[in-house]
Amino acid sequence: MKLLTIAEIERQLENVVQENDQFLSDILHDERKGVQQLVHKWKKKLAENQRLKEKFVEMSSYELKGRNRGYELIAGVDEVGRGPLAGPVVAAAVILPKDFFLAGIDDSKKLSEKKRLEYDEIIRKEAIAFSISMIHAKEIDEMNIYEATKKAMNAAIVSLEPKPDLLLIDAMKLDIPFPSESIIKGDAKSISIAAASIVAKVARDHLMKEISQTYPVYGFQHNMGYGTKEHIEAIHKHGITSYHRKSFAPVKDYI
Repeated sequence: MKLLTIAEIERQLENVVQENDQFLSDILHDERKGVQQLVHKWKKKLAENQRLKEKFVEMSSYELKGRNRGYELIAGVDEVGRGPLAGPVVAAAVILPKDFFLAGIDDSKKLSEKKRLEYDEIIRKEAIAFSISMIHAKEIDEMNIYEATKKAMNAAIVSLEPKPDLLLIDAMKLDIPFPSESIIKGDAKSISIAAASIVAKVARDHLMKEISQTYPVYGFQHNMGYGTKEHIEAIHKHGITSYHRKSFAPVKDYI
């Protein structure tokens, strides 16, 4: 075998997916430190990919159980934005196809913004259906955040087309005309709920960044409406906007 440069070996390793690959067997005998570092890095990546695949299978258990009971169109439902001082509460509902696979999918809060954007694009492209609903600050103040969250979730579900025949819902119990299961911390236990979590989070973050262009002093593009020191200091100095939740402390202290 011709002695390859370390750069050439690195490029070829990108196409190796199994430990019994002949190329990997050949370079294991290459004593160059740089080559052995590449092999170590490749093995770590393989182990991480295997871990993510196993986690995906584990997170598919609720969907598998539903399909074993005869359900086909299983929708995951989740919300984001219950805690912020400004901006809407956003719910999403997502129906994934039976053969959907996305290693690394998880609760949106556990993912980097880069990963969320990448996964959001995949989910939107491959989902059988998805829907997003937003309840804004004025309505949150009128009905309270708990009722607003339920309204957002219900609206996202009703907007799905085709209609789901089973709902997997993160934590909340909803009065809806569909079979459903409420799962505590469901965004970390179900791929469908995790997908809804990601779609809702990306949609809400995008809106908060748009709002920040009109109201830059509040730092919405960074804090997404949450009560950071920067945000509270801006409220104290500049007052509130129509996007602020007047029923939330400390916002109501500045009305």
